[in-house]
Amino acid sequence: MATLVISENVTLDGVVEDPTGERGFAHGGWFEEYMAADRGAWAGVEFAEAQAASALLLGRTSDAYFGERWNDASGEWPDRLNSLPKYVVSSTITEPVWRNSTVLRGDVVEEVTRLKTQVVEGEIVVYASRRLVQTLMEQGLVDEVRLVVFPVVLGSGERLFGGAHGKMPLRLLASRGVGQGFVHLTYEVLPAAGADPARGTAR
Repeated sequence: MATLVISENVTLDGVVEDPTGERGFAHGGWFEEYMAADRGAWAGVEFAEAQAASALLLGRTSDAYFGERWNDASGEWPDRLNSLPKYVVSSTITEPVWRNSTVLRGDVVEEVTRLKTQVVEGEIVVYASRRLVQTLMEQGLVDEVRLVVFPVVLGSGERLFGGAHGKMPLRLLASRGVGQGFVHLTYEVLPAAGADPARGTAR
């Protein structure tokens, strides 16, 4: 069975909204603002993760965002990302933007369970896609959470796990500094009461 990994850039208070400042959020642009000299160290973490991944899983908006930026890029990292099989969860599109992608139009739980158990081996990595992440966590399909924590508290904005239903027990697997200002955290998602082993770890 594949391992489903959530991989996100977040602020210290868990905000993931508008990191590049393109959506009009009052505190948008925090990604670039706090990247500074740590860009190379951060990119190294992301590239290593891409090399280890077997597939990517995205929501519709994230597919468009990444596809527009990576489709025409070249180099080791873009080449790796562009070559990976990608699965886009959407009921409204028929053609994804990012190359080498397949649209998943059915029930999210059924489609992702099928990916994990029948289609993909290794790691399926989810980038951005906040609403999809929340659904996957609530449905017990996530095995691991990896966070690059940016050194800023915004105080408002959409949070990665904002609105989550119920407890989600985690176990810290690794913690390390990245560059001068970031922390990379890796958590295993533990089974919760009522977990369904056929789906994943926690419900």
